[in-house]
Amino acid sequence: MNDAPLSPELRDELDRSLRAGLRALGLDADALAPRLLDYLALLARWNRAYNLTAIRDPRQMVTMHLLDSLAMHPFVGDGTLADLGTGPGLPGIPLAIAKPGLQVTLVESNGKKARFLREAVRQLGLSNARVAESRAEALDEPAAYANLTARALATLAGIVEVGGHLLQPGGRLLAMKGVVPHDEIAALPAGWRVEVVHPLKVPGLDAERHLVVVRRD
Repeated sequence: MNDAPLSPELRDELDRSLRAGLRALGLDADALAPRLLDYLALLARWNRAYNLTAIRDPRQMVTMHLLDSLAMHPFVGDGTLADLGTGPGLPGIPLAIAKPGLQVTLVESNGKKARFLREAVRQLGLSNARVAESRAEALDEPAAYANLTARALATLAGIVEVGGHLLQPGGRLLAMKGVVPHDEIAALPAGWRVEVVHPLKVPGLDAERHLVVVRRD
């Protein structure tokens, strides 16, 4: 796992692209870009052997992983967040890097991905992130979180079914979606309602993104 796929020239190119995107999102590029690039380099290196993500081009990873994850940052406060089915740590690790006051639990049942997550947390020195190697529905931490998020996990009703027990009273599900999922919203179970749908703009991405905020009635 020591072969680094990012040459100095490529890292410089990625750094420029990432900093421009961070500035467009209103984030501190100088503070965040180095650690985010360290995470991207680690992900690209492990991805060679373990196929953690289908996106293999680091240039695409900047936009579709890092900036896409961070587009929701204005709507995530400090407190606790469980990132369900986080895969290689998306959006949980970028959010933990950008928001030191946020305590993030990275929930992932796949052993290879969980191993990568533990190594990423260790190498990045993320004292505000922990890994729970578990299926969301099996995580025995009832009402432990102010926020849940899921970037690519099931429908809204499916997320509520497997992770709703983790939310505190008054907590929020922050579901990252493409187009507004009207059918999914209509299919939410009784006792759950959409509070607001925020349109998101991901720098460099010509596609719709929305953050659907769901609360328990």
